[in-house]
Amino acid sequence: MRSPRSAQFAGRLLQIVSPFCLFLVVVFATHRTALGTCPVSIVSVEEDWELVVGEPDTDTLAPQVTTVFAPVHDTDVLYAAVDFNHHSQFEFASGGIQLQVWSNNEALFTSESHASGKLHVDNEHITWTQRMSVEDGNLTFSIINGQSQTWGAFGGGELSVQVPTSLNNLNDYRPCVSTQNSGIGFASNRVQSLTLKKVRATLSNGEILEDSNVKSVFLHN
Repeated sequence: MRSPRSAQFAGRLLQIVSPFCLFLVVVFATHRTALGTCPVSIVSVEEDWELVVGEPDTDTLAPQVTTVFAPVHDTDVLYAAVDFNHHSQFEFASGGIQLQVWSNNEALFTSESHASGKLHVDNEHITWTQRMSVEDGNLTFSIINGQSQTWGAFGGGELSVQVPTSLNNLNDYRPCVSTQNSGIGFASNRVQSLTLKKVRATLSNGEILEDSNVKSVFLHN
């Protein structure tokens, strides 16, 4: 049974992210301090993703996958996109991974993985974490902890973009923005699944909250 203190904490976070797109969370630490009247805000968000490829085709560069994550629910304002097995900006290129930052429907910055190979392994499982953090007037988008057979380990400094921001927190983050705007851009028949496995939010008081409800973006019938 959830303790009154944990219930207060979870309730406070639900107030922060609002019921517009419910961010279901669980508190994973067993000992917590009371919130009192101190303001609490989200300072970083991490999304754990998994892509399961079926039968890729190097000749047609299939499949091509793009995921999206944003600090606010309005993607016209600002968002990041990640292209897998292709680069769509600023000129099309085959293979590899590309991180892009967009605002007002215009690509502003890109960052590419060192590995540029094409997907070629049947039934390959690719995992990675999409991270956003805000600090001292800067917003950082990054891919970390990537693992795959095609590209090996990927992410970190090679897939990171920092932009100036007027945002003081990520309280307007919505996981549904990620799931609703991500998908298979080409050759979905060559993908088994694309899944947002887990979301973690770090608060300004050091607390970390986790939503482990699996969100399926694509599942091959």
